[in-house]
Amino acid sequence: MPPVFPTTRLRRTRQNQWIRRLVSETTLKVDDLIWPVFVVEGKGQCQPVPSMPGVYRWSIDTLVEQATKARDLGIPAIAIFPNIEEGKKTEKAQEATNPDNLVCRSIEKLKKNLPDLGVMTDVALDPYTPHGHDGILIDGHIDNDTTLSVLRAQALNQAKAGCDILGPSDMMDGRVGVIRDALEGKGFKNTLIMSYAAKYASGFYGPFRDAVGSKNQLAGDKKTYQQDPANTDEALREIQMDIQEGADMVMVKPGLPYLDVIHRASQTFNIPVFAYQVSGEYAMICAAADNGWINRDQVMLESLLSIKRAGGRGILTYDALNLAEKKLITAA
Repeated sequence: MPPVFPTTRLRRTRQNQWIRRLVSETTLKVDDLIWPVFVVEGKGQCQPVPSMPGVYRWSIDTLVEQATKARDLGIPAIAIFPNIEEGKKTEKAQEATNPDNLVCRSIEKLKKNLPDLGVMTDVALDPYTPHGHDGILIDGHIDNDTTLSVLRAQALNQAKAGCDILGPSDMMDGRVGVIRDALEGKGFKNTLIMSYAAKYASGFYGPFRDAVGSKNQLAGDKKTYQQDPANTDEALREIQMDIQEGADMVMVKPGLPYLDVIHRASQTFNIPVFAYQVSGEYAMICAAADNGWINRDQVMLESLLSIKRAGGRGILTYDALNLAEKKLITAA
């Protein structure tokens, strides 16, 4: 017989903060967060990203200062995304494999000063090409296999610099296997791979492209390699393939519009499933809050909690530092 009123009153376990804490089913902790950061050349740089309130492009010296704050607040890892100078963008993305590039110098400085902070990098070519695509263009099309050789070299470049987690976000077929084989062959057996396994061709990426400087350069769209937003079975196939090829963790991107994919992945595979609260999700919350329509911190927390509730093991969010500084999430 199901519970009935008044014998059962569900509001009993909601009446005070202490009881709500005791019966809470889902918890968002500092341990769950990775903080994505943007890096630029120069010194003393703190460049605001107009489309992402509270987000900045940091030079390496100021990035170390900010990363120190993150480490001290208990955030386990940061993810680096570069804003590459226009003169270094080429059709074959040579700067991605330069051992002295902006990302590699950032990794080296961070690991020297903060060895106990995890450093994740992006394995993709869009910051390094003049057309803003994640791969090499041949006759107007992204050539999958030509791109793989460059991604392999880029991943090894970042591993040699001391990167802890490689994040292949390019969505080329076979790239996880190529990267894992390269890492094993060169002795980087402990380097982690968090594959962007289910990365959708989403309209939520605009502010990010603004931050890395590719927004006005993108030629066409990325629908031939990023996933169709209508598909979920395809996402599970992508995830399964990346696991078989050597991914240690997988990611669903974006987060909030794809909670069903996060849930299916977490229920199907015995592997940590992460989600990325992407720039458009973040920017929409900030914009609505700036207009006085919502409470920024409350809605940000609600959005992130929904990802955990769906089965996400961890989350990349631009709001990680803010939430940790305000102690709005459970301490580590």
